[in-house]
Amino acid sequence: MFKALGQALFSVGIQNPKFIPVETSATDYEIRIYAESKWVSTTLTGMSMDEASYAGFRKLFSYIQGSNQNKTKVDMTAPVTCRVDPGAGPACESNFTVSFYVPEEFQADPPAPTDSSVFIESRKEFTAYVRTFGGFAKEEMKKKELLNLLESLRRDGVPFVEQPYYTAGYDSPFKLANRRNEVWILKQE
Repeated sequence: MFKALGQALFSVGIQNPKFIPVETSATDYEIRIYAESKWVSTTLTGMSMDEASYAGFRKLFSYIQGSNQNKTKVDMTAPVTCRVDPGAGPACESNFTVSFYVPEEFQADPPAPTDSSVFIESRKEFTAYVRTFGGFAKEEMKKKELLNLLESLRRDGVPFVEQPYYTAGYDSPFKLANRRNEVWILKQE
């Protein structure tokens, strides 16, 4: 009970994917090399990142609460990521892939989803440029931070892929202060 309470209120004791920080002279973003890992994911199409993130979170939360083939409860992890594949224009729908990191104890063999719209995703090792920011991150704030990150990467002349991009949230909605959010841009390999 205390573990669940600590996770809900303070975001403590939650597993995160492994990464290696890369030294950089930049002060407004980090560079991280993420290890190969498995994530449980669902993809939604729509106009609103916030609506897709909420709907995706609910599907994935059901999975970790035991709606999987083994009926296994899986611990919450962080961050919750949202891969954004923007539509062709401003009035076009985008694809949003919402994901939870699979805890270490299930990395080798995650419980199979029972919801056909939920799948296990294997992410190969990747390098991400990461900008961290606080507050309750809504869509407009995420887009503003993404633009700030893109501006910094252009300033520094580093190789990157503009699309897709990721948003990442680390905190329960019950955590009111010292919230951690990120936007990720992938390094062009």
